[in-house]
Amino acid sequence: MEKFWELYFTQTGIGWALVGAAMAVMFGGVGSARGIRIAGAQAGGALSEKPELFGKLLVLMALPGTQGFYSFIIAILIANNTGLTKAQPIALTPVQGIGLMFVGICAGIVEWRSAIYQGEASAAAINLTARRPEESGRAILIPALVETYAVVALLAAILFIGWITGMKLA
Repeated sequence: MEKFWELYFTQTGIGWALVGAAMAVMFGGVGSARGIRIAGAQAGGALSEKPELFGKLLVLMALPGTQGFYSFIIAILIANNTGLTKAQPIALTPVQGIGLMFVGICAGIVEWRSAIYQGEASAAAINLTARRPEESGRAILIPALVETYAVVALLAAILFIGWITGMKLA
């Protein structure tokens, strides 16, 4: 166990970075699942009375799931920068690994909370669409505004990963 700790946490930052990648996926996945549950519960009630609205409500139910995908992308970028996925390992310092861990945790928390908030916003949009189906185009803007901040967290994570590891972004 001591050799493991030395190899992955004190001599290199690989262990720290992988903890951050795992945390990003965990937070994003849990938030997305909860957001979809919130939207799905509202859609279930609306569809029990108006099953013909399924196509319009499907997008609103699925929107909170995007944060899970964003977190997965963040985790892949972090893992790619540990050197474990390349033939030539990257010299990742412990400080860089800790930086990547914080990027994963912080981005994961933003994705987690925004997925829940988007689930609530989607529930409101589902309610609007159920009462006034002709307003479904406008209703999708309600949860789409929350999506903006999930995308901002993804882009910020990409930039921070690049800055910490010195990877070329262009």
